[in-house]
Amino acid sequence: MKENMKVKGQLETYLLWPLLLSLFLVCANVVMVFADRIAAFAMLPFTLCYIAIAAWIYFYSRKRILGGLVEFSSEYAWVQKQLLTGMSLPYALADEEGRLLWTNHAFEEVMKLEKGAKKNLLALFPEVTKTDLATDDDPVMVHTSFGEHKFRLDLQPMYVSSTEQEEREAIVSRQKMLAVYLFDETDILRYRQEITDEKMVTGLIYLDNYEEALESVEEVRRSLLTALIDRKVNKYIGSIEGVAKKMEKDKYFFIIKQKYMEQLQEERFSILEDVKTVNIGNEMSVTLSIGIGMNGDGYSQNYDYARIAIDMALGRGGDQAVVKDGSKIQYYGGKSQQLEKATRVKARVKAHALRELMETKDRLLIMGHKLSDIDSFGASIGIYRIATALNKKSHIIINEVTTSVQPMMDRFLDNPEYPEDLFLTGSQAAELVDTNTMLVVVDVNRPSITDAPELLRMVKTIVVLDHHRQSSEIISNAVLSYVEPYASSACEMVAEVLQYIADGIKIKSAEADAMYAGIVIDTQNFTNQTGVRTFEAAAFLRRNGADVTRVRKLFRDDMVDYKAKAAAITSAEVYRSAFSIGICPSEGLQSPTIVGAQAANELLEIRGIKASVVLTQYHDVIYISARSIDEVNVQVMMEQLGGGGHRTIAGAQLEHVTIDEAKQRVKEVINEMLEKGDIS
Repeated sequence: MKENMKVKGQLETYLLWPLLLSLFLVCANVVMVFADRIAAFAMLPFTLCYIAIAAWIYFYSRKRILGGLVEFSSEYAWVQKQLLTGMSLPYALADEEGRLLWTNHAFEEVMKLEKGAKKNLLALFPEVTKTDLATDDDPVMVHTSFGEHKFRLDLQPMYVSSTEQEEREAIVSRQKMLAVYLFDETDILRYRQEITDEKMVTGLIYLDNYEEALESVEEVRRSLLTALIDRKVNKYIGSIEGVAKKMEKDKYFFIIKQKYMEQLQEERFSILEDVKTVNIGNEMSVTLSIGIGMNGDGYSQNYDYARIAIDMALGRGGDQAVVKDGSKIQYYGGKSQQLEKATRVKARVKAHALRELMETKDRLLIMGHKLSDIDSFGASIGIYRIATALNKKSHIIINEVTTSVQPMMDRFLDNPEYPEDLFLTGSQAAELVDTNTMLVVVDVNRPSITDAPELLRMVKTIVVLDHHRQSSEIISNAVLSYVEPYASSACEMVAEVLQYIADGIKIKSAEADAMYAGIVIDTQNFTNQTGVRTFEAAAFLRRNGADVTRVRKLFRDDMVDYKAKAAAITSAEVYRSAFSIGICPSEGLQSPTIVGAQAANELLEIRGIKASVVLTQYHDVIYISARSIDEVNVQVMMEQLGGGGHRTIAGAQLEHVTIDEAKQRVKEVINEMLEKGDIS
């Protein structure tokens, strides 16, 4: 076989060089003849001898040289095989189907393979798929585990061929083998987890109703109440090797290791319920809010995350924990109803700030949420009255008028007391935007469901007034945000602002009716989410011309709407003995979503029902209206469906699903909340 082998490439050139040098010597000998013949004849034997040796090397010894090279290569291949076999890195060869063709000792030891056993990568590593095996050029990396060890499995495609032509043909026909490398990541992953576990997590604890709770207990026992709360907080944080520091009388700062976060989340922050058990005669249970920041770029960013989280917890009504993990936000608790603040200091401060902003602008745009309801409309009218009193041009943005708003809106249309351009669409308002324009958003704090979201990007000065609990989606670029979840309605908040923003503002009867109607509708005739300040706002509007009978007549139902509401109630299913789920028809209705919301309110009147949910299909979108009295936080329920709202009034919208699929998703959310204990 050695005789038939051909020498090619650089080795051929190397063996040919002595013959080429022979020509050089012959030429030198010829030149010597002309210079000195004796010297030339003396040099001739040496030249002939060199030529003979060169010819012998090229034609005869090269076969022996080639044989030596073959022997060396075979010995090298044997050494290489021994190196691969004894290599400490687990290595194997597999075919396209994942069958192991050859494994080294390290691979056999790790996989505990018996000698000669035929195994398959798909059987050994469930994480490996047929798609991974089908890779052509790029290596594939798969993280897997075997026994107690975790591995990174690298699959490198290899095309076996002896010539370039054969290699090209092999690639075309996809005849390949897979080089399999196993890298043990057990220790690396364990060290990474230990580093993660030791990270610092920053948290803030605020007592929601500290002043109110102290006032409900005897003065001599107030220090004892404070001491018991301090003990609860310090014991809770100390049990997880954390440090808590009291910053103010009702505020705590704490730090813990990140490894304890999973424990806190699994028990859903038990201190939220534990602190309510503190009772030394206080009529009011103490509640607290927790804000936690983690996985920031540094300690300061974790603290900033914690402040954002605590603001969200308070904005959502308190009695809950909010965890901000980078861009991810999670909510826990939120079962209690937030108590109304007796003081109006905040309303006065916000009113003065709003006036200062208005005085710097020439034009106001007032916007509510999509498919505006009477609360949104009434609050917009109230802001319009404030702007007019300050001699500012203002417009209310309404893209689609619902049946609930139309009767009240008709009182302002074609009315000589109001400008013709009082109501504009979003596109019309966008044409008016300039540097001296201010946007006031009422009854909504989520940018995606505002009536004209594009205005939020166009206007630089934005003010938000809302009574819904905040979610992770907020209007982040607002220069003034007045969000009070305890308020019954946006109209109540605007009525309070009206009393403080300027002296002697005269409200016309139609405006008072609109704002009064907003309070009536959102409180279901003062039966839901009402407090002392709700009745004070209603009394203020009554003194300014609001008429109860006139409002009631404006909001009577049409017969077709009444029948649709009755159909929704008739179709309602009682789920898990405490939840009524109904479907509202939309055919022939101008505003089926309003009818669906009314049906949800009616279903709460059934004994034993903790929450009602009504689904309405309108314009290829499933609108969900959820209502409760006090036992269920429907805001949390709707947030899991991409919506939000208030603790007792919330909603969501689902696209690209059928009504039955949406109903099933609602049931799944209820089941999940029951399992987690979010519903008692």
